[in-house]
Amino acid sequence: MATATAVERDYSLVAKVLHWLVAACVIFIIPAGIVMVNVELPDATRNTLYNLHKSFGVLILGLMAVRVGYRLTFGAPAASGALTPTQYLVSRIVHFTLYVLLIAMPILGWAGTSAFPAPVPVFGLFEMPALVGEDRELSKQLLAIHGYLGFFLTAVAILHIAAGLYHGVIRRDGVLSRMI
Repeated sequence: MATATAVERDYSLVAKVLHWLVAACVIFIIPAGIVMVNVELPDATRNTLYNLHKSFGVLILGLMAVRVGYRLTFGAPAASGALTPTQYLVSRIVHFTLYVLLIAMPILGWAGTSAFPAPVPVFGLFEMPALVGEDRELSKQLLAIHGYLGFFLTAVAILHIAAGLYHGVIRRDGVLSRMI
């Protein structure tokens, strides 16, 4: 029986680029979100952070739309044989959860900001249209959920990173190298 080639085992270049672009955005957006709401800042700095947070949120939403479309069109390589059945199940749950959060959170942030109402600028190039009309109570609720999900996303992302490092550094079983 023939073994899978590296091309068949690894994620495609497009999948890798999309993964790492989203990861870079998340690495920026989570600390920015925490700082902008919890640290005393000059108004101009806070506004800049908010606008960057919104911009990167829209970027994440766009990248995730492309990612989902790409995945549905081209699929993904077969699961690594290095994973135990439990690891495979946890991996599927974590990946599904990340996809849901990385789509839902930008939409919640956009809707909550729209309801405030405040603009959702995208890197100073244009503004996103409002998703909902002005409703301060709805805004408060949506942005609270957005914030709570941010903590959940952080935990799931840490689990994802820890698993990648476990496979890449400790087990050295090729699981991490499929996405690098």
